[in-house]
Amino acid sequence: MSESVSTPSRPASGSGRGKLGLLPLIALVVGSMIGGGVFSLPQNMAKGASAGPVIIGWLITGIGMLALALVYQRLSVRKPKLDAGPYSYARAGFGDFVGFNSAWGYWLSAWIGNVSYAVLIFGALSYFYPAFGAEGNSFQAIVGASILLWLIHALILLGVRQAAIINVVTTIAKLAPIFVFIVALILVFNLPKFSLDFWGAGVPALGSAMTQVKSTMLVTLWVFIGIEGASVVSARAERRADIGRATILGFITALGVYLLVSLLSFGVMSQSELSGLPAAASMADVLERAVGPWGSVLVRIGLVISVAGAFLSWTLFAAEIPFRAAREGMLPDVFAAENKRGSPHGSLWITNILVQGFLILTLYANSTYLALFYIASTAILVPYVLSGAYALKLAVTGEGYGRGEARWGDVFAGAVATVYGAWLVYAAGPNYLLMCAILYALGIPVYWWARHARGERAFSVVEALLGLGIVLAAIVAGYLMWTGSISAL
Repeated sequence: MSESVSTPSRPASGSGRGKLGLLPLIALVVGSMIGGGVFSLPQNMAKGASAGPVIIGWLITGIGMLALALVYQRLSVRKPKLDAGPYSYARAGFGDFVGFNSAWGYWLSAWIGNVSYAVLIFGALSYFYPAFGAEGNSFQAIVGASILLWLIHALILLGVRQAAIINVVTTIAKLAPIFVFIVALILVFNLPKFSLDFWGAGVPALGSAMTQVKSTMLVTLWVFIGIEGASVVSARAERRADIGRATILGFITALGVYLLVSLLSFGVMSQSELSGLPAAASMADVLERAVGPWGSVLVRIGLVISVAGAFLSWTLFAAEIPFRAAREGMLPDVFAAENKRGSPHGSLWITNILVQGFLILTLYANSTYLALFYIASTAILVPYVLSGAYALKLAVTGEGYGRGEARWGDVFAGAVATVYGAWLVYAAGPNYLLMCAILYALGIPVYWWARHARGERAFSVVEALLGLGIVLAAIVAGYLMWTGSISAL
């Protein structure tokens, strides 16, 4: 499909209002990637690997994610009219129905993930106020999470730019304790401890070096989710070039933080000590070992701020993607409503009402929510594959390139991003991908409704076959889950 098919059928939103500069865009990328996961990295990485394999794991992940970052950087400049990130690229490259599924999967994953952020915040606060409960799903915690949800909702209704500025503040605030952690560990770093059993040969349970590398890859699988953040809100950027800059700078910042946090920890505690820490905030225990009890308190405060910032970023993304898709006729018009401040209030209300409902669900059926969260987490990986594939398609066909313009670099980046994205989906688990079909199947009648309301044909022959395949896969997944053959938990 050519880019012209993706031209919005409505005027661009918020023209000239509330535009985002480079710093807010970087903060959105960093804020969405660095959430609660970084505070668990010391234990998560050491659980299955020693220092040497951890380095290799980050190197592989860094190459794959750099390719994906370059894809988003170059597409933002080469296809400036595609202003809704992964959804726009999937639709332009592979048709309306594929584009809808990219938007639908991204949206579901974003708002279901937001429930986990809200719960995690109050689980972390239970260190200071035990009534919230370690799992963050006590009655008091759900009340607190609900209040936070609607405060963020009100903030975004005041304007996307205002919310993005607040996100800059929370991003700086979350990086401050991480910076203290890194500096403190550099000062007490013990090289002999770091070098001890560098490849994990002394711990047979870890397996071979390659087995250990694979275990780290399963951890690094999730920590870069959000790298597409600047491209999701690209229609609100002051300068198109800032989208690519924000993506690359955000990636470099996150990779540097992840490398230092995970590797410096091996210079303070051994692999066996790190792997035995509680996972939720293992950074706190490492810093406590290095500097004393105040280090644990600092990290836990940082965890709360960090997750709250990620909650804000992902609320913006969860509202923006369906808003853009609805303006192009892929979702019902109710998602396309916009207030006088340029905020996507229609999709924001729908999104946060669903988040509120699932917060209540965690109070009574936490395992049911967790099952949906694990399934939905895989759904967000599919748009990454489609983004890489679209960039590769453009580079191979030459669409959008000038005569004689070099394309081999873009071919390589697109190919690596596509292969890496496909590997991410595989690494998440074939069972999860199969169960994702249930969530995608739920979107098919919504898509038909949106197209029918506009008097447009919903499916081509190929798209109808694809939809049928999704429904059949959903039926198979439902049957296998009912019989207990597969499970999300």
